[in-house]
Amino acid sequence: MSESSTPTTAPAAVPRIRQVVLDTTDARRLAEFYRQFFGLEYRRGDEAPAPGEPDPNGADWLVLRQPGEDFGLAFQQVDALPRSTWPDPEVPQQLHLDTTVPDAAALDVQHERALALGATLLLDRTDDPDEPLCVYADPDGHPFCVFVG
Repeated sequence: MSESSTPTTAPAAVPRIRQVVLDTTDARRLAEFYRQFFGLEYRRGDEAPAPGEPDPNGADWLVLRQPGEDFGLAFQQVDALPRSTWPDPEVPQQLHLDTTVPDAAALDVQHERALALGATLLLDRTDDPDEPLCVYADPDGHPFCVFVG
């Protein structure tokens, strides 16, 4: 049976992707990077504590959501995490996020924001006429792309 003739499964009968989980050696720091960059909100109970207060969730597991939506990003504390060496294949990226902006001017703005928040530029293809993009590493080294699209 070809892929196009495969019976369609009713949406309620298949798993839904709830969130993408990123391992990190500092869950609060990485969650804050993505919260600020993507304008996300903490799941109730995962908000940062007052300065000087203990942060048990930040030492274990945090979840961010897009306001009004169910899907999000989660951060799981681990003891050690080898930093991706992409584009060198020694330590592969294993997962990356693809994000879009509407035009080149927005890409320039997000480039500055990403760097100011602690991202590292890995690849600059802003001059590509077919697919302008930048690839960054977040503070823990997880690659993510910002495309014009």
